[in-house]
Amino acid sequence: MKLITVVLTVFLSCNLSVRAQKKPSKPNVIIFFTDDQGYQDVGVFGSPLIKTPHLDQMAADGIKFTDFYSASPVCSPSRAALLTGSYPPRVGVPVVLWPYSDSGLAQEEITIADMLKTKGYATACIGKWHLGDKPEFWPTAQGFDSYFGIPFSNDMSVNRNFKVSENIVFKEGMTIDSLREEKWRKSKVPLMRQDEVVEYPVDQSTLTKRYTEDAVQFIKNNKDNPFFLYVAQTMPHIPLYASPEFKGKSARGLYGDVIEELDWSMGQILKTLKSLNIDENTLVIFTSDNGPWNLKDEQGGSALPLRGFKFQTYEGGMRVPMIAQWKGTIAAGTVSSEVASTIDILPTLAYLTDSEISEKPMDGKNIWPLLSGKKRAKSPHIKKGFYYYKDTILEAVRQGDWKLRKVKEKIELFNLKLDMSETNNLAEQNPKIVQKLQKMLTDYDANLKANTH
Repeated sequence: MKLITVVLTVFLSCNLSVRAQKKPSKPNVIIFFTDDQGYQDVGVFGSPLIKTPHLDQMAADGIKFTDFYSASPVCSPSRAALLTGSYPPRVGVPVVLWPYSDSGLAQEEITIADMLKTKGYATACIGKWHLGDKPEFWPTAQGFDSYFGIPFSNDMSVNRNFKVSENIVFKEGMTIDSLREEKWRKSKVPLMRQDEVVEYPVDQSTLTKRYTEDAVQFIKNNKDNPFFLYVAQTMPHIPLYASPEFKGKSARGLYGDVIEELDWSMGQILKTLKSLNIDENTLVIFTSDNGPWNLKDEQGGSALPLRGFKFQTYEGGMRVPMIAQWKGTIAAGTVSSEVASTIDILPTLAYLTDSEISEKPMDGKNIWPLLSGKKRAKSPHIKKGFYYYKDTILEAVRQGDWKLRKVKEKIELFNLKLDMSETNNLAEQNPKIVQKLQKMLTDYDANLKANTH
């Protein structure tokens, strides 16, 4: 029924001027989405200690975005935005979801997977879901043919109502009775295959490796068909785990070990694409769901030189590393400083695949001109702005180089081109800019909340 709804309630996503551009045939798509990885925590983004040779090579072979944003400083909302192309409050996921939550990403929302299935794509979600753990919110109810991963953050527990596989593996002395108890066991989370628990609690030190193996197998199984693979890594959300092959190897401690294993994971995926001769027909996107934890014991990442962390609408909470590769189509070694976001991925893929998307309001824009290196291409958010939501509250807006942040009546104005670290509040010196951006905040928020899905 949902698929029929997609087809019957659609409109073409891209205007005629964009359609007139020459574009390549529809690619395979891989989105590699890490959890709480800081802006600096990749070699090509300035990490002084963490080694990421595969991501660095990916940037050398493709494009690096310096001003790329998640649509939220926390987990569930950022994932809803990525998959739907809209700011989280518009699609009903403004806050972090927990086991047993009554809410989640509604089936009526059209995800990237829903959209691409109408074009014959095989679809898979591997890793952290975190968009609701009831059957109606599950990945397989949101356009994904298959799911393998943990349903929420790795510091949570288990939903005692989950289905259990006949071949479930229990660890750490757990039993079916343990799983069915109401007791909250922090960081004891289930591993799921489709909608069944296959391991409880999962050995988290194996997650990155097992996700990678599953991703590689999916690619091999679908090498002759168009596919969409969403790899939502559990790490580096805390608690941190690395496999024995990587633990203790990084100069940045356990956090560095975790990132270097994630880099290995991306390397395995890229190696598989090349070995199957499909790297020239595959768009690969790497980014993070939000900024890093503010932790003092090297368990968290770094957003330097940005200000702020996860949970905040300063740049460090929402500006994230982003690298995209499409061999032979995206020019090698490209760098873009234009504003773009995870909300732009769905409309961009709609353009590339001639897909149709819901006629409901959407906040994302087609950024293929930026990805493809079109001469003089500018951010599609340059006029109407990019907006920073925290929960249901709109706290900030960026238009061009200017960013206004208003939290509890405190007004801050920064010129991000001159001051990306947000150290110099220019509000008093620029009252007209403050007035203009305040009006943009008020107007956009009112419009969005009057047009939620």
